[in-house]
Amino acid sequence: METQVHGKPRGLSYENDELFFGPFQKIVRASMKAPRQGAQWTGIATTIAERLLSHGKVDAVLAMKPDPTDRWKPLPVIITKAEDMKQCRGMRMGYAPILALLEPAIEAGHKRIAIVGIPCQVYALRALEAELGLERLYVIGTPCSDNTTTENFHGFLKLLSAKPNTISYLEFRADYKVELRFDDGGKQEIPFLKLPISKLPDDFFPLTCRTCVDYTNALSDITVGYMGGQGEQWLIVRNERGQELLDILGDDVAISEPGTRGKRHKHVAGFKKNVELAAGGLPLRSMPDFVRPIVSWLMPKIGPAGQEFARTRVEMKAIETVLHLRSKIPAQMKNMVPAHIWLLVENYGLTKKDNE
Repeated sequence: METQVHGKPRGLSYENDELFFGPFQKIVRASMKAPRQGAQWTGIATTIAERLLSHGKVDAVLAMKPDPTDRWKPLPVIITKAEDMKQCRGMRMGYAPILALLEPAIEAGHKRIAIVGIPCQVYALRALEAELGLERLYVIGTPCSDNTTTENFHGFLKLLSAKPNTISYLEFRADYKVELRFDDGGKQEIPFLKLPISKLPDDFFPLTCRTCVDYTNALSDITVGYMGGQGEQWLIVRNERGQELLDILGDDVAISEPGTRGKRHKHVAGFKKNVELAAGGLPLRSMPDFVRPIVSWLMPKIGPAGQEFARTRVEMKAIETVLHLRSKIPAQMKNMVPAHIWLLVENYGLTKKDNE
């Protein structure tokens, strides 16, 4: 499918970041010079979609806005006016059948469409693409690691704050902290190590998310995320359509080369030990409370950052994939683990078995 979309598959060499991130033409750090109000970061994804509409390049954009009854619940929508894209800014959490809007959009006469989606949505979209009869399709992808139900997410918010109903923003940042913002303008930062992950129910994340082999949305035209951004957004331009999407921002976007820092191996190896326990149904080992503040202070200063942070997350997801599949549905592994995943995990002592 990478060849189908981009004209080539990813490179399978450690000297080539395509092994980690999928096919690309270039990777950059970026931010809107004037951040958009209500955006998760600075509003690059929604601004691209807005300009596709205002420039007449598409008739409609399929995206998510908040459900009127719950600001965290995603509601798939067909946007046909550029000014309406602002309602799609920000992060939603939960399952939402955005591709169910393809048929009504096409029946309404829309032949040039853009979609903002996460990897599993984009995989299904690319499988359907040839049958849709579209004149033009632009795919703005965001990275994704895990999803859950909106109801489960509300339970997570209750573990983070005594006033969860007033949380208006949540982001897992590349400096190893979760940022919360509240309706009254207040903010809170929680180091990753202090998150109450052990208190979440076993089924909080479904097996499909714990076995994700495409964290970075490799079948999109452009991936807009944060992992390698070091405080800015991180863009993976994958093909000519992706470059066209970046170009549409013009001088309103600031672009720079991505940085990198640190070494990931010991962090990923430590993560592997915890996943081995979790996949076997054993309790995760917890760090002593007195050590947590020290490590939380150190990680943003000495931990992997920029491109190395992004590689770290991709290798962690690859390890999760192999260990959870081996534990839950080993007979299906031969059909569910692509070649690049085995290359990513082999440095951590995980190799393909005969039946895999």
